Amino acid sequence: MTPPVQTARSVAPRRAVVIGGGMAGMLAAAALADAADEVTIVERDVLPAGPEPRKSLPQARHVHVLWSGGARAFERIMPGITDRWLAAGARRIPLPTGLVSMTAQGWLRRWPEMQYMIACTRDLLDWVVREQVLRMPTVKLLQGHEMRALEGTATRVTGARVRTPEGRDLTVDADLVVDASGRGSRATEWLRTLGIGGIREAEVDSGLVYASRFYRAPAGSDDFPIVNVQSDPGEPVPGRTATIVPVERGRWLVTLSGTRGGEPSREPDLFESFARSVRHPVVGELISLTTPLTEEVTVSRSTVNRRRYFEQAPAWPEGFVVVGDSVATYNPLYGQGMTVAAQGLVELGAAVGRSGLRTRGLARDVQRAIARPANLAWELATSQDILYPGAVGRQSRSGTALMNRYVNRLVHAATGRAQVTQAFLDVITLSGSPTSWVHPDIVVGALRGPGRRPLTSPPLTAEELRTAAGGRRGASGRPASTR
Repeated sequence: MTPPVQTARSVAPRRAVVIGGGMAGMLAAAALADAADEVTIVERDVLPAGPEPRKSLPQARHVHVLWSGGARAFERIMPGITDRWLAAGARRIPLPTGLVSMTAQGWLRRWPEMQYMIACTRDLLDWVVREQVLRMPTVKLLQGHEMRALEGTATRVTGARVRTPEGRDLTVDADLVVDASGRGSRATEWLRTLGIGGIREAEVDSGLVYASRFYRAPAGSDDFPIVNVQSDPGEPVPGRTATIVPVERGRWLVTLSGTRGGEPSREPDLFESFARSVRHPVVGELISLTTPLTEEVTVSRSTVNRRRYFEQAPAWPEGFVVVGDSVATYNPLYGQGMTVAAQGLVELGAAVGRSGLRTRGLARDVQRAIARPANLAWELATSQDILYPGAVGRQSRSGTALMNRYVNRLVHAATGRAQVTQAFLDVITLSGSPTSWVHPDIVVGALRGPGRRPLTSPPLTAEELRTAAGGRRGASGRPASTR
């Protein structure tokens, strides 16, 4: 029998490059790992070895939550990631069961679970994902390398030119380049160098400022709810909020925020008084019963909503996709960034899984798919932010004022009507379509109102109040009914 003739491999390796080693970049690499022989992540910083702060992510010190719509998207790309987060110290918090929230229209009731969120520090979220992705055999990381330019033409991108830590230029060839470099992305500049322009941009800036501080969680508070007092955009005053999120290592992460004219201070002595100054003082009262773990108050002003409409570009090259914060950034108050990025990357992973990295039209199709969750988050965030005094940006589209009035009625009804609460949370957690808000049953419920007397104080249980107070009388007095 004649042995088979051995031939050299005729097909070149399938290669992808991901610009940025943050959450979106790592998730992009995971989404591409099965479709590519090599996935190279280009990151300008040196990434921490554990759940520690990342140099290019100062906003990580503020409250970050991952909505259930995002957690499900992460699971589709990285099965089992939720269990790994929980094993590392994160909490899965049922909504609205584990939420004490004063909306613009009043306190939500703590119904049985309808949706959920993952709560922990952003450093832990990133680290668990990063550790898992960098174990994948096809993924490699170039740390300390700075993205300089796209290689290729206006027709097709063929790779990335990067600057090494030694200052040399290095070309990394690729069938697909994914820009996940975040808020500071220079994608429009890179495309312009290739001859592609005309990319529309929009901004809405409420002037929001964040201030955060860690506190020691009271003993026995492992199941303590998230406590949140929101602002009311309908009031002609600066919007102020206060939030407590229980995080790993027995801590409360407390974040305050204020729009233009009502910003929180970085002075530690003013932190608690600001928390008491919002629409209800419960957050200030609760933190007064425990101890701050950080003397310093971390302040951030990177809260502008910014949208780049890459999907509407008059021309688009093969082999290039923009994802995550490089496409759109949102006021962090709404907690949408990671969820939108993950949902877009599900689309990327599905597309390359179906047709590979080299299919004609793939990049354009994926860019349009990424725009769908980005558009929903953009409308939810900017329709509210533009209402605050001194907000800067585009005026609301025709019909937005009418829709805002309807949404206000829907949220009001959600304070006492479970079916409407479900519809409200489905959309807010980016788990369902906003069309559910105009389903006949939901419209009728919104028009009928909550059907129950409004809660007049935070729906903390007597046990939660005792825990927070260390056995003393609860900070907010008698707990309101949770039903």
